[in-house]
Amino acid sequence: MVYQKGKAEIQKDEIAVSRIEQKIYLIRGQRVMLDVDLAELYGVKTKILNKAVKRNLDRFPEDFMFQLNNQAVERLRFQIGTSKTGRGGTRYLPYAFTEQGVAMLSGVLTSPRAIKVNVEIMRAFVRLRYLLASHKELARKLEELERHLKVHDKHIQAIFSAIRQLMAAPEKQPKKIGFHIREKRASYGSK
Repeated sequence: MVYQKGKAEIQKDEIAVSRIEQKIYLIRGQRVMLDVDLAELYGVKTKILNKAVKRNLDRFPEDFMFQLNNQAVERLRFQIGTSKTGRGGTRYLPYAFTEQGVAMLSGVLTSPRAIKVNVEIMRAFVRLRYLLASHKELARKLEELERHLKVHDKHIQAIFSAIRQLMAAPEKQPKKIGFHIREKRASYGSK
């Protein structure tokens, strides 16, 4: 029974990490989580999370947390399908927290749930970094393969060109236009 309970907890953690990974977005070239998603994971209202952050603004420099502009919010709405403003959407521009900003939240939000969620979020960021690194290696190998194929393609094209030349009928000499005399040449001085 203890083993099965531990296995269920592991599966629950894996689900949590995959759920967290779905809430990590790429904005301004950085992987971030939105305040609304973090508040949901921590089990608090977004307003409460943002108040705690504002009380500790010195912990959150621009590279740890930034507020999205209207254009970024519109792109996000299109990307993730959130509601339009005025129809149950947020009234304020959301904050985006980088990995370091999420780590700094652990010093601001100290409930047991917040600590546990922070650990899972850090695991999700680490896993995402690992996946991106493996994708970069795969991309490098694909580029190398493409380079080899380009060289082989050039050789194959040369072979096809040579085969086509051999298969083509020899060109006939065009007939000369005009009057041609067909006499035997006279031999002078030879006996």
